Amino acid sequence: MLSNPFIRARLLLAVLSAASTALSAHPCVKIAGIPYVDPADAIACQKSFLFNETLRQNVLSVVSRVFDFYTFEDFYVNSPPPFEESTKDIRAEIARINATQYATDYDFNRDLWDFTTQLNDGHTRWYPSCYNTYQNILPAPVVLLDDGIFIAPDTVELLNGLGPDFAGFFAAKNFNWQRLAGARVLTIGGLPASVYIDEIARTVSGNYLSHNVRVNSVVSSYGITNTSFSQRFGDLAASSFLTQTSLTFSVIPANSTSSEVVEVPFAAAFVGKSFTNGPSYWANNCAANNNTNGRDKSLGPGSSSASLGQHSHARAARVDLVHHKTRIKLPDTLGSALTTADGSDGVIKSFILPGNQTGVMFVGSFEGDYFQFPVDVEAAVRQFTASGVTNLLIDVTNNGGGYVCLGTFLHQFLSGTGAGSSEYQSTSRANPLAQKIVEEKVELGTSNKGTNGYYASNNWLFLNGTRMPVAYNYNDPPLPWVINSRNGSTSQRFLDPCPTLNVPMPSAPPFDLEKILILGNGNCASTCAQFTTAMYERHQTKMVVFGGNQSQPIEYKGMAGMQVFEWADLDSEIKTVSLKNDPLAPPDLLVDGNMRLNWRTAYSFLDESSPVAYVSQQPQYRFPYTAQTYNNPVKLWLFTEKHFFG
Repeated sequence: MLSNPFIRARLLLAVLSAASTALSAHPCVKIAGIPYVDPADAIACQKSFLFNETLRQNVLSVVSRVFDFYTFEDFYVNSPPPFEESTKDIRAEIARINATQYATDYDFNRDLWDFTTQLNDGHTRWYPSCYNTYQNILPAPVVLLDDGIFIAPDTVELLNGLGPDFAGFFAAKNFNWQRLAGARVLTIGGLPASVYIDEIARTVSGNYLSHNVRVNSVVSSYGITNTSFSQRFGDLAASSFLTQTSLTFSVIPANSTSSEVVEVPFAAAFVGKSFTNGPSYWANNCAANNNTNGRDKSLGPGSSSASLGQHSHARAARVDLVHHKTRIKLPDTLGSALTTADGSDGVIKSFILPGNQTGVMFVGSFEGDYFQFPVDVEAAVRQFTASGVTNLLIDVTNNGGGYVCLGTFLHQFLSGTGAGSSEYQSTSRANPLAQKIVEEKVELGTSNKGTNGYYASNNWLFLNGTRMPVAYNYNDPPLPWVINSRNGSTSQRFLDPCPTLNVPMPSAPPFDLEKILILGNGNCASTCAQFTTAMYERHQTKMVVFGGNQSQPIEYKGMAGMQVFEWADLDSEIKTVSLKNDPLAPPDLLVDGNMRLNWRTAYSFLDESSPVAYVSQQPQYRFPYTAQTYNNPVKLWLFTEKHFFG
């Protein structure tokens, strides 16, 4: 029996490559080295790898055993209102996929992709590298405005940011996509435009429990990418799993009164690792590599993504696979008419609006430089107060989350240390393997294996704020939990030991908390959701959401788990305490992919028996986007200031 996963992977590569080359025309050869190709050709390449039962059993074994650690599994059997759309029997779905006959490996992975996507939890999804090598781009991003649904008026400027290869692809097809900019959209795919957008929100967008937040994911909107203003195409115009080759619209072009039907082709943009044929496509993009699985971290530095022992950098963030090609930088001059505040070189952009009464902090994410983030916050607030600013707008539009303790820091800084601790109580799922991991950590005591990793007791605080000893087992006893008539267990409750950051913390709020307003589009994930929830629950901060279907309810936050585990992180935890051979442990993946999961639950401040994720919290105020504000945060801030502060 071959126990080495890489030897088995190479043998499987030989089998799959033979199957690939047996297909006529060698479809991967046709598209190799071309930046933009017809989606039909790219799908043909991806479908050239025939279904393999060994790979299905390997992937489903990993997926199933990762779900053993998933904090919210039992909620999905009967998701509480208003999140009923996310109801799934996870184990029944895995059994269905295990029993389904597939022609190709693509078909198997698409089914698994769709199932995990429709859980609507961006922390918990299967990402197959093999089929995320292309991004499907439609030259017709859609916006939902106060007076209807339109193809984005700035489509030409936006898509020109993709460069001459993109324009050349459509020029070769003699397709004039530029003339569609600003067209009113009547139908999409033969359905009323709003109905089709709802369907994409239901089946494709994922990430967020709130349906209407996902509607805002479907359409185009602004944000911050890395450290620059950007515009996101939206899930209708960009997807990272190829399924469509074109989409039919009924539109009234700008400056016209007559409707017409137009079939708009997609362009598949290559973002994977280069290849020349089927075997090299599989070897470079599909087969497991040194970064796919975890490793025993007690053996020293390695190449897996896990970063054990770095609890202060615990993360809660969603993955946006269409980031590479489908978030285009907006003009550098966007905020030039405003006074730029200090601390605006990173993921936060801070400005003072005309009149010096209102400051803006556009918090693009909680990622970036961990130790620079608080420095930038303190610098901006210091300049705000020195300039006489009394009102504060915090924009969290399309904030994908990030480091857990940076969200805690921002809330603490704005509320003042006198308000007391702002940390959430949390738990992890105490399944039998998790109990064994903590038992092993305790048994190893102060050895390297005992003090490293997220399961190590000394990485957590008791609820009184003192650190747990290395020998304390917070899973003993596991706490019973009955959800939807299913019996489960969680760990004892604990807090994050967020480090003291090198900035002076105010004892009192630097601004009147009643004059702080948080705005966004509901695409506020993970750490962002925890920050906004803390501000809302602790201080009744005004929440304003723009966009979405104005006749449907919307949440001001997206997914609100507590901490995400990438597959390699979890696998490293298991290997570091020598439990990889345990019957409950998942095997190494034979293909390159990531089954990430929400590992911890955060509990509401208002009801500490309820996970924040399932507490429906809607904004006090809502507005539609306009043609002036959907892609221009400055104009949106000026509108908000005028409406709320006069």
